[in-house]
Amino acid sequence: MKPFLDENFLLTNSTAELLYHEFARQMPVIDYHCHLSQALIASDHWFKNLTQAWLHGDHYKWRAMRANGINEKYITGDASDVEKFQKWAETVPYTMRNPLYHWTHLELQRYFGITTILNGDTAKGIYEECSAKLQSAEYSVRNLLRKMNVKLVCTTDDPVDDLQHHIDLSKDDFEISVLPAFRPDHAMNVDSAVTYNSYLQRLEIATDTSITTYSDLLSALQSRHDFFAAAGCSVSDHGLEHIYAEDYTTLEIEQIFSSVRSGKELSLSERNKFKSAMLVQFAEWDWEKSWVQQYHLGAMRNNNSRMLQNLGPDTGWDSIGDYSQGTSLSKFLNKLDKEDKLARTILYNMNPNHNALFATMTGNFNDGSAAGKIQFGSGWWFLDQKDGMIEQLNALSNMGLLSRFVGMLTDSRSFLSFPRHEYFRRILCNLFGGEIEAGELPNDIKWIGKVIQNISYTNAKNYFNWQYLDEKITEKASLV
Repeated sequence: MKPFLDENFLLTNSTAELLYHEFARQMPVIDYHCHLSQALIASDHWFKNLTQAWLHGDHYKWRAMRANGINEKYITGDASDVEKFQKWAETVPYTMRNPLYHWTHLELQRYFGITTILNGDTAKGIYEECSAKLQSAEYSVRNLLRKMNVKLVCTTDDPVDDLQHHIDLSKDDFEISVLPAFRPDHAMNVDSAVTYNSYLQRLEIATDTSITTYSDLLSALQSRHDFFAAAGCSVSDHGLEHIYAEDYTTLEIEQIFSSVRSGKELSLSERNKFKSAMLVQFAEWDWEKSWVQQYHLGAMRNNNSRMLQNLGPDTGWDSIGDYSQGTSLSKFLNKLDKEDKLARTILYNMNPNHNALFATMTGNFNDGSAAGKIQFGSGWWFLDQKDGMIEQLNALSNMGLLSRFVGMLTDSRSFLSFPRHEYFRRILCNLFGGEIEAGELPNDIKWIGKVIQNISYTNAKNYFNWQYLDEKITEKASLV
C-alpha cells in the first residue's frame, strides 16, 4: 500500500516517476488565466490567518460545506475566522474523492510543510501553525507566488478597471510578471437595460466621454482595449453560456443600441444579435493587436436566485450547462477566419460531453500560421479534477496534437491554489509513463520528457509570445 500523498502521488509506474521528477517538476509556472487580486500582489499583502488566505472567496470549498450541512453563518456569514476554519476542517473528511481533498492536503504540504491530515480534531493545531507562518515575511503574497516558481500571472479585468495596481507593479522590481486580461462581457450583456446602462455610466467615467450612439460605444471600448495593450495586456477572455453568432447588419445593431440606451428592454433576438456583433468586434481588435483570445463556454450561472440576491454572483451557485455549442462556435470562428481576422484562440468547455466537439473544432481553423493556433483549453472549473483532466488530455490526444498544448492554469482566486499545476503535471506524466511501459509509446525519454516540459511551460511561453520570461527581463511594457 502506497502512503497518502507521497513524492510519487498519482504516479503509478517507474517511468511516470522519472518523467515527473526529472522533467516536469522543476518547470516554472505560467498562470495565463486566474482571478487573483492584483491589489494584493501590488501591496504584497500578508494574510492575518489561514481562513483569510484559504476560505475567503473560495466557492469550491463553500459548496462542499453547504453539501455537508454547514450553516451559511460559517461560510459567508458573521462567524469568526476560527469558527469558519473549524467547520471547513470538519467537512474535509467528507470530501474524499472530490478534488478538494487532494488540493487541500497538497496545499498544506507545499506551502506549510504540513503532512497531518486535516479534520475536526487536527484543525486547531493546523490553523495556529499556518496562521503563524502567514504572519512572517516568507508568506507574503509575493513570496507565496515565488514558492511555487511562478513566472507570470494574468488576472481578469473589466474594461472599466483603471489597472492602477498593474501600473504600480510595472514600476517596482517584482520579478514575476503580473499582466491584465481584457474581459468585456459586461460591455455586451444587454439582458437588462437598467444594469447595462449603469455599466455604461462607469464606461463613460473611465473614458471621459459621452456614450449616446453605437459608434460612441465602440470608440470608448476601443480606447480601453488600447489602454490595456499599453499596460502590457495581450490576452482577452470571455465567460459565456455559448458563442453568439447571429446574422446582423450595422443598422440593426445601431438601432438595438439606441433602444437599450433609452431604457427599453430588448427581445431575445435583439439581445443575441447585439452580443454577436460585439463578439466579432472584440475578436477583430484582438487580431489587430496579435492578442490571444479565450472563450470559457458552458457554465450555467447563478441557478439559485434566492442566494444570488442574498450573496451576489460567484458565491457557489453555478453548474454545468447543456447548451448547444457546435453550430454557433463554427459559424463565429469561420466568419473571422474567412476575413483573415482570427486571432490565436483557446476554447474551454464546461460540459464533458463536448470534449470531442471542442477538440475537433480546433482542427477546423488551424491554418499553419502558428503551432496550435486554435487550442482546446485545459479542464475548466468543474472539470479541473483528475477525471476531467484525463478526459480532456485524451480527447486532445486523439483528435489533435497534445504535444502543442499550452497546459494548465488555476482559474483561481486563491494564492494557495498553484499546486493545481503540479497535480496536472503528475497526471500528464502518468499518462505518458503508463503508455511507455505498455509498449504503446517508444521508450524515448529524452523526447517525451521534452514534450512534457513544453506542455508544462514552454508551449505557453511561446504561444503567448512571452519569450522574455526565460531571459529574466524585469522591464514591463510602457504604460500610458
